[in-house]
Amino acid sequence: MGLNDTVSAERVHIGFFGVRNAGKSSVVNAVTAQRLSVVSDHAGTTTDPVKKAMELLPLGPVVIIDTPGIDDTGELGSLRVEKTRETLAQTDVAVLIADATRSLTDHDRALIAEFESRKLPYIVAYNKCDLLDIVPEPTENSIYVSATCGTNIDALKEKIAALSPKAKEKPIASDLVGDGGVAVLVVPIDSAAPKGRLILPQQQTIRDLLDAGRSAVVCRDDELASTLDKLASPPDVVITDSQAFAKVAAIVPDFVPLTSFSILMARYKGFLDLAIDGAAALDRLKSGDTVLISEGCTHHRQCEDIGSVKLPKLLAKHTGFDVRRREAEDEKFSDGTIFFELSSGGTFPDDLQKYAAVIHCGGCMLNEKEMMNRMERVSAFGVPVTNYGVAIAHMTGILRRSLVPLGMAHRLSDKAN
Repeated sequence: MGLNDTVSAERVHIGFFGVRNAGKSSVVNAVTAQRLSVVSDHAGTTTDPVKKAMELLPLGPVVIIDTPGIDDTGELGSLRVEKTRETLAQTDVAVLIADATRSLTDHDRALIAEFESRKLPYIVAYNKCDLLDIVPEPTENSIYVSATCGTNIDALKEKIAALSPKAKEKPIASDLVGDGGVAVLVVPIDSAAPKGRLILPQQQTIRDLLDAGRSAVVCRDDELASTLDKLASPPDVVITDSQAFAKVAAIVPDFVPLTSFSILMARYKGFLDLAIDGAAALDRLKSGDTVLISEGCTHHRQCEDIGSVKLPKLLAKHTGFDVRRREAEDEKFSDGTIFFELSSGGTFPDDLQKYAAVIHCGGCMLNEKEMMNRMERVSAFGVPVTNYGVAIAHMTGILRRSLVPLGMAHRLSDKAN
């Protein structure tokens, strides 16, 4: 990925919803001016949500999502409907495509009710208006369009743009570095790192620093000591990959601010407060508890994978229990055992009440809407939630130090690390 590209997680997500054969895919193709989705007279042509990152005037960088019909039937149809509902969690603006030649269906009304309950900005686009004798005027939340003739497609895009969340100029790390200052970024190279690439939080942090006119010095953990020695003055902050937290903390002098990419991402995505409060739950884990370890991306797990290997090992050391992956729902446990389960990508469990704690990644691959939706769902069950960086800092005894640069150490009790 080039540094000038806008990653999908930072783009406005526009979801197109509706019943089968209302013309969702045709409207998507008209709005995007390209054949993004397959169009057919046969109901149910779209079988899975279709996503496309693109530039769309007058909005800019967006992700367009074309979803299966909300009225799909049968066992497979039910799975498609579930996928459509999952898409709502990541949608910033919803466009309900209805058939202008008939009244809104019960499914349409149910979708509108769900948009409103989620406080999700939406527009009802009545397609096939070319078949009407008189085309009604648009209202605040509705417009009549024709994908076939192109009628009011530009006006629809203007309405979508008006409802889209405005880009927030939120810093990732640049606010931690003064004018003329330097940030040292510690990027370990291990077997799980993508060869030839920096992972997304590292790229975003570098971009943020450069955009703000700040300097970034990047090194591996093995080179950190010599890198610090070469600097004419101490850096404004050292930012490390969470996996090297303990090693880096031992090298960086106490007077130099230290934090991690994962903690910065939790702040950037808006759930750092929850993550800090949830870390204390790791001290209260007891025999028989289950911890969910969740990642927003999918990747090939390797022998030293952080989610399936390193975090469980750290949990075992921290709690004194045997920590192992649950292989079956009814699996029996012996005294002194804690289970963990894994989730990754776009899937996130519905039944969250069975977990004693949730440890989530920084969420760099998820947009803020979906990340906060996950956090709210966990909190609704009363389950403590934290993230990789905060959890690792807590279990290695350096959480307070890692929060000082962010002015967040006050969230910890006097007894907390």
